[in-house]
Amino acid sequence: MEFGLSEELLAMKQAARDFTEKEIVPYADKWDEEHYFPVDVVKKMGELGYYGCPIPEEYGGTDVGFLAQVLLTEEVGRGSSSVRVAFNTQCLGTALSILRHGTEEQKKKWIPGLISGEKIGCFAITEANAGSDVVAMKSTAKPDGDGFILNGSKTWISYASRADVAVTYAYHDREKGTKGLSAFILDMHSDGVTTADLDKVGTRSSPTSEIFFEDVKLPGDALLGKLGDGVKICFGSLNQTRLCCAAGGVGLAQACLDAAVQYCNEREQFGKPVGKFQMNQEQIAVMAADIEAARLLTYRAAWQKDQGQLGNTLEMSYAKYYAGEAATRCAHTAMKILGAYGYSTEYPLARYYRDAVLYEIVEGTSNIHKMIIGMDQLGYRKANR
Repeated sequence: MEFGLSEELLAMKQAARDFTEKEIVPYADKWDEEHYFPVDVVKKMGELGYYGCPIPEEYGGTDVGFLAQVLLTEEVGRGSSSVRVAFNTQCLGTALSILRHGTEEQKKKWIPGLISGEKIGCFAITEANAGSDVVAMKSTAKPDGDGFILNGSKTWISYASRADVAVTYAYHDREKGTKGLSAFILDMHSDGVTTADLDKVGTRSSPTSEIFFEDVKLPGDALLGKLGDGVKICFGSLNQTRLCCAAGGVGLAQACLDAAVQYCNEREQFGKPVGKFQMNQEQIAVMAADIEAARLLTYRAAWQKDQGQLGNTLEMSYAKYYAGEAATRCAHTAMKILGAYGYSTEYPLARYYRDAVLYEIVEGTSNIHKMIIGMDQLGYRKANR
């Protein structure tokens, strides 16, 4: 068992850290306060190849693997959870799904633009009454001649109002149950597509929106995979997007620890740095151990994917669940250590604190992942099938 990173991966990780410190960290609080979407930075990350790690070179990717993608995501997530979202909207929830299930024409048409940042992407699954219960969605894409007519709505879709393309899920035939759910590549500039931004507690420089479909005409070549492949494509996609969500949780937790360590070494009370007090040492130690455990779970899941195990649902649930919980615990602990300074919007910890809880919600709630793990352990339903 090998726990070391290659020189190439270490260099990529350091380059991403340098980029984050220069291009993201100095501006992240202002972006968040102003609800500003830093599209230029998102596109610059594409130009640097950040979104192409699991994508073959023939489509503009770097083909260096999922672990590399995790390392980049962790470093960017350390600077901004909002910017971290781009790894899923540009690659793991969009370009990678098209790579795995699309035709050659679809791959050439959409993948290069997504991973280069030339086109902004999103993936549209969630609806008002279809969150954890994905198959309860109501959107329909009824066959019409050589194409389809899309109607319905989606909600809580990251980057939707800025997107050029969306991987969208809808029923082509509700009477067939889950076999009637299909996936489509939607040009977001199509007639009948409108969006409305939603306000949020955190990740405020990552636009999140509702999408409305009103008699949207989809050409036949908008179908991703085969009719009825929607469930397979959707859950296969989630098993990849959860990886970068876990990595983002690790990055945010690390940012919280960094802030707490710096404060403990600079702040003095009773004539000495507050880091000299054992209660603060205990809290720092627990945070550090929590982060290390989350990081190793996430790296293992990424390594498995690099070995071809893209369906590692159980290990992915371990990582996503634990990293999300660790992010929230570390944000809360850091807030207790910094006290009023942490609560002040003058310092980034207030942003970390608001952003952390989202990692327990998106890409499958903590309860969903505990259910996956619990049913697997009890033998009711094996996660890796």
